[in-house]
Amino acid sequence: MSILQLAIIALIQGITEWLPISSSGHVLLASNYFGFEGRDEYLINAMAHSGTLLAVLIYFGQDIQRAVLGGFELLYQPFRSRELSPSGYLAGHILASTPIALGMILIYEFFVPEDLKIALRSVETVATTTIVFGVLLWWADARHSTERDIATMRWRDSILIGASQAIAALLPGTSRSGITMTVARACGYNRSDAAKFSILIGAPLLAAAGLYAFVQLQSAPVATSIVGLSDGIIIAVLSFLSGLASIHFLMVLLRRTSFLPFVIYRLILGILLIISSPTLGLL
Repeated sequence: MSILQLAIIALIQGITEWLPISSSGHVLLASNYFGFEGRDEYLINAMAHSGTLLAVLIYFGQDIQRAVLGGFELLYQPFRSRELSPSGYLAGHILASTPIALGMILIYEFFVPEDLKIALRSVETVATTTIVFGVLLWWADARHSTERDIATMRWRDSILIGASQAIAALLPGTSRSGITMTVARACGYNRSDAAKFSILIGAPLLAAAGLYAFVQLQSAPVATSIVGLSDGIIIAVLSFLSGLASIHFLMVLLRRTSFLPFVIYRLILGILLIISSPTLGLL
């Protein structure tokens, strides 16, 4: 495996993780093309997730710090008479958004038959979800023009936004970021805060995914591995740098325009995948 292949995977993970275009779909297509499997795939996933998670912790460091402090506030809230602070509410909304999606991920990993997983990871599935959920993103973004923000978030909204991640856990190509931003826009939140909340609630799931990949890595046979720890460090660094740049690009873009560029990209990608598919394609 060449350094170029590792760099491509790392950059794809970093760039697409937080954009509403599906990192899992892009990484799946690239991994299938390069033939990554077994221990190598686990190491790549673990290190790439570590890099992109670090990018979030740095870019939204103040918000993460507020959420952590708010978490401690939640622990002591039963013994307090005061209302929750904004930090407490932020921590509460992040926590409220997590259980349903995390439960679905666990069900998918441990109870979904392997043949069904393979079917769900097909190019045809990625192509279909890329187009369908791209259209839904356009609909929610164009239709709902209200300007709610995280500070005024309702509990039902955070639960609904978080629960939508379960769909992305089942269907590669959906985009976890994309579907949460879609639901947030449908609930009336402004584009910047829809993106910020999507990224903040994605951090715990990304940490869990990275930890699970590390656990899988420990039990995978070493004999067939061709990716070493030094390669993994390269993946983590490139994922971090590209992830940081990707988040900055997303937040700057959404302060100036709509989600339309991502919708157009998804439609073009979906059509190209359909055309190139051995079962659906025209080539």
